[in-house]
Amino acid sequence: MSFTAVVLAGSRPGQDSFAESFGTDLKALIPLAGEPMVRRPVRALLESAQIRKVLVLAQAPERIAEMLPDTEVRRSEGTIAETMLALVDDPATEWPLLVTTADHALLDAATVDEFARNAASSEIAVGVVEQKNLLRRLPQTKRTWLRFRGGAYTGANLFILNSPKVRPAIELWRSVEQDRKKGWRLIAIFGPAMLVGTALRLLTIEDVLERAGRKLGLTIKAVRLSNPLAGVDVDKKADHALAEALLAGKA
Repeated sequence: MSFTAVVLAGSRPGQDSFAESFGTDLKALIPLAGEPMVRRPVRALLESAQIRKVLVLAQAPERIAEMLPDTEVRRSEGTIAETMLALVDDPATEWPLLVTTADHALLDAATVDEFARNAASSEIAVGVVEQKNLLRRLPQTKRTWLRFRGGAYTGANLFILNSPKVRPAIELWRSVEQDRKKGWRLIAIFGPAMLVGTALRLLTIEDVLERAGRKLGLTIKAVRLSNPLAGVDVDKKADHALAEALLAGKA
């Protein structure tokens, strides 16, 4: 199976102080290791044997396109959920989709390949990195952890959406998009039993996704990624410094 890769390179509403601290108003264009950050995940996707096409979505497509001369760049909607719903509803969309973000600056082709291979037989797949693996590699890093029976995980900004059937899941995501960094808020939308079961560590990550999928009429799978750096995105100055050090071989 080959995928259309979608890179979300939009900006949040209002001023972005993080981007402005690097002399730009667009996060995707923050310089990293001598090039605009968005180039790095796009290059990883283009190098993957699992990807047939890369589509970049941004609110300022003409400015992003200047940095990606050989990649299709289109205008996005105002939020991630609105952007993805527009793709789902577009009859020209080429399924399945592998979705990532412009700030996934440490993404590499091997991780893309691993994720795509292990996402088979699910309608939605979510890339995750285990806490113990990431902290073994970067003991001081601070991430948002979702804790379950058997382990804690951070998201890897990698998703597979297999068909337009995933629309209900995106609609649900839209209802909590502003709280996406609060793991309890995401789980609570599936009801108190799920929230309590997770809070008390009675449920594994597979249990939670199976129950969530059952409510949505979808199969949802977590894909544990072997490269711990897949759990590192560049969302603030400390992340940027860490990514620069990692790319320079100093961390």
